[in-house]
This record gives sequence, C-alpha cells and structure tokens, in this order.
Amino acid sequence: MEPAKHAGDAAVAVSRAYGVETMFTLSGGHVFPLYDGAVHEGMRILDVRHEQSAVFAAEATARLTRKPGLAVLTAGPGITNGVSGVATAHFNGSPVVVMGGRAPQSRWGSGALQEMDHPPLLEPVTKLSFTATDAGQDVETAFRTALAPHRGPVFVDFYMDHLFSPAPMHQAEIQTPSPLEPDPESLAAIARLLSEAERPVLVLGSDVWMDRAEEAARDFAEAWKLPVIPNGQGRGILPAGHPLLVTRARGQAFSQADLVIVVGTPLDFRLGYGWFGGKDGAPLARVVHIADAASQLATHMQPVESAAGDLSVVFWSLSTACDAAGVRPVRYEPWVSGLAQAAAAAIAGDADLLGASTDPIHPMRIYGELGKVLDDDAVVIGDGGDFVSYAGKYVEPRKPGNWLDPGPYGCLGTGLGYSIAARLARPSSQVVLLLGDGAAGFSLMDVDTLVRHNLPVVMVCGNNGIWGLEKHPMQMLYGYDVAAELRPQTRYDQVVTALGGGGELVTSPDEIGPALRRAFDSGVPYMVNIATDPQIAYPRNTTGV
Repeated sequence: MEPAKHAGDAAVAVSRAYGVETMFTLSGGHVFPLYDGAVHEGMRILDVRHEQSAVFAAEATARLTRKPGLAVLTAGPGITNGVSGVATAHFNGSPVVVMGGRAPQSRWGSGALQEMDHPPLLEPVTKLSFTATDAGQDVETAFRTALAPHRGPVFVDFYMDHLFSPAPMHQAEIQTPSPLEPDPESLAAIARLLSEAERPVLVLGSDVWMDRAEEAARDFAEAWKLPVIPNGQGRGILPAGHPLLVTRARGQAFSQADLVIVVGTPLDFRLGYGWFGGKDGAPLARVVHIADAASQLATHMQPVESAAGDLSVVFWSLSTACDAAGVRPVRYEPWVSGLAQAAAAAIAGDADLLGASTDPIHPMRIYGELGKVLDDDAVVIGDGGDFVSYAGKYVEPRKPGNWLDPGPYGCLGTGLGYSIAARLARPSSQVVLLLGDGAAGFSLMDVDTLVRHNLPVVMVCGNNGIWGLEKHPMQMLYGYDVAAELRPQTRYDQVVTALGGGGELVTSPDEIGPALRRAFDSGVPYMVNIATDPQIAYPRNTTGV
C-alpha cells in the first residue's frame, strides 16, 4: 500500500471506506491536512458559517442516510462552538464522528494558539473522546465505535504537527457485526403480557428507523392489530391515514391503556417518564421497554418487562413468541376501534382552524395550507418551540425517515444544518424547514451556505414576535413576563434575500398558499415569513416529537 502524503490523507481514506461522502466544516488552519485528504479522496467539502451547523449537518446526514456523518472542526473555539451539536447527536443516538484540530504537540504547554485539551470537554456527550496517535487506526476505531449499538457520536482530535506529518495508509477492515439477539425468555414474557392485555399500545421511536427495523415494526403492528403512536423518526413507519395510527388519540390511548410497549425511544419527558394508564382510578398500565442495547433500557422506573437487541430481530422473534403464547388480536378490536374513532373525530375537529381566516393569522392555517403542497417524500424539519409543537401535531409523514426535529435535547438552531444535510441526502425531494422566529436567530446566517452550495430549501417561519414557550407559562405563573419579547414582524425573509435567496412576508391567511407555491417553484433557498397571532398558546408535547 502506498504511504499517505500525511496523516490527514490516512484519516480521510478511512472515512471514505466507511461510506462518508461529505465533510462538513468551517475553515481552520489546524485541520488543513484533512481538507487536503478530502481533495485527494474525492470527498465533498461543505463549509458553513458556524461550527454548530457543521455538526448538525453531520448528525442529520447520519439520521437520514443511516450512515455515519463527519464534521471537522478547527481547534479551540471551533470545537467549543460545536459542542451543542455533539450533545444533540448524543441524545439522538446518531453515529457522528467529529474530528478536531489540536495545537502542536511540539509546542504543547507553551501557550500555542487555541491550545486546549478538548477530549475531557466532550467526554460526557460522546461514546469515546480521545486524541489520536495513529491517524488511520484511530479513525477506524472512531467509526466502529460510533456505529456500534447503541449508536452515538465520537470525538477525536489530532495534534497539528502530527496531522501534517507523513503517515502510513491504513486499510480499514469494515466489519458487519452479528445482530444482537434478544433474550428469548424476555420476549416470551412480553408475548404473555400481550395475550393478557385488552388495551395495548405500541410506541415506535427513532431507533426503530435507525436500526433499519421499520418494515419489521410495521409488519408486527399489522399482524397483531396493535394501535401505534410514533415519536421522533418513528413517525411515518405507519403512514398518515393508516388505520392503526392513533397519534391524534394519544391522550386517550396513554391514559386508558393497560399495556404500553415502548420500542426504540427513552421513557423520558415526551412519554410521561414511562407512566401510563391510571385514569378514573384504573390501575397504571404495565410498561415494556425495548431498546437496541441494554444501556438504553430505563433505570429510573421499573418496567414490568424489558428486552434489548437488534430491533428487526426483536420484532420477528416477538411475533413468533406471540404465536406460541396464543395472542388473539380479536381481543383488541373494541379498543382499536374506539381509538380510531377518537383520532378521526380529532382530525375532523381540526378542519375549521386549519382553514381559519382570522386576522392575525392562526398558526394552524399555515399547516392547513402546507398539507396541500407537501409531496409524499417531503423531508420536514422542525426547529422551534411552540411553532414546531404544531408541526408535530398536524404534519403526519407518509414515509419513514422524512421527519427531523432536535430530539430530546431540545436544542434550537439545528434547522439550517439539518436542511443542508437533507438537501444533499434527498436531492429530488422537497425539503421544508419549519422555523420559529426565536430559533431563526441561532443559525439564519447559514442561508449563505445554502446559497453558495446551491441547496434550495423552503423555510416557513412562524413569526409571532415572542418566545412563546416562555411568555405564556410565565404569565400564568407570575401574572407578567420578562425576556420573552421579540420584535413583531421582523423581516427574516429580507435576511434570506440579502444572502442571495428569496423570500416574502405574509400577513394575510389567503396569501399563505400562493406564497408556499412560489417558494417551491423558486429553485433557491426561500423563506415564507408568516406573521402569526402572539396571543395563541401553542400545544406543547402533544405528540412526543
């Protein structure tokens, strides 16, 4: 094997072997050899305007393609600027490798530019955080670790003088690990619970998608006639309109269930910390927690049963166990029918507000109009608080893998990085960023990145001039609010046009639909900036997004 020109070549060659096609970065001298390696290896370099967007783009790449994402950050502030992105990847279980620059070892301790020991800073939010000594071998370790269940981010930095130095090329040995087999006794116990239940609910989370188990999950739900509530990237596994999809009856389902099986998502605040049932004096529901790795099983409460393993194998094996246990889906028919009716009633009850002609604009009208123009394969991205809570309730994906939100870490500012990645990963699909006006302040300069790299994205900004998740609760608690006001009707659309995109301000509900159509037809990054009613308190955590 030919020697590498430098350690940067070796590091990037291994990244290519793991399927990485794009390096997300913001230019910095500490990492020049990694750029040089990308040029040699034919890897696309996509440079952004803030390091957080580089990491968010790498994370969204991992979540959309189910391949590892790569971000390269220069030393010191370049890395600290990316920490929120790494933390988001940690909470979302996204396989991301972040490569960082590092002051030269030959000058270490003497006060070199941006000298900082980064790994201890990143250690709490990564699977592994370390300084490389052998570029090729250590980068392979980084990718293997990031991809192993439970997936997550890995950080590795490189001394600047090492990165510029000659290094041997490393032949990556890509290994496909054997699927982790779940415990058959645990699955048999879960099947017995299903045989005893009358009101079961199946929750499908993001890891079902990330573990490539969406078909097995859908087959399992359909075979055993289980009502389904998805969250995160579990949305779309059962498409909009599926008779077992009861998202809009979520409250009834969770309060009246006698058995809740949660697969591929934590029992966190989005799911009431794992407490279900108990309505009108009824007993609490029995809870089953299933994850792709034992490390992800709940410890803050005691599920009646749990299992860990490859999620496709879990669903296949659990179906076999249900056969053996004599599970009879007919027992669930009244329950499923009741939930379906409740969901249908909720959807029917939305019609007036989805078509509301009120002035100021009711935010639900935005989703009424958006639903008319979204394609089945549209990628919808949420970056905001109240406004994205509406999106979670009224945008129902028709295919899996087409929904992105910040996840349980709840970090604002993900939207532009996610949009960059979505346009690259799904070049023929609509990409729609639903952006709160508060969230717009975190990353809107990266519209410049969309423009420079010719990445058309439609941005819909819900502009109510407030921090809604804070203003309304603070008024309720104290009778007043502070630090919760933004400037009404700020022209975020003009920021987009100034950066080379397109946009317009919409103040009339009848103009929403035509503006959306202009945006999709424009072929450039385009913002539809919609002035909405600040007096409306948006729904919160109603869909578990």
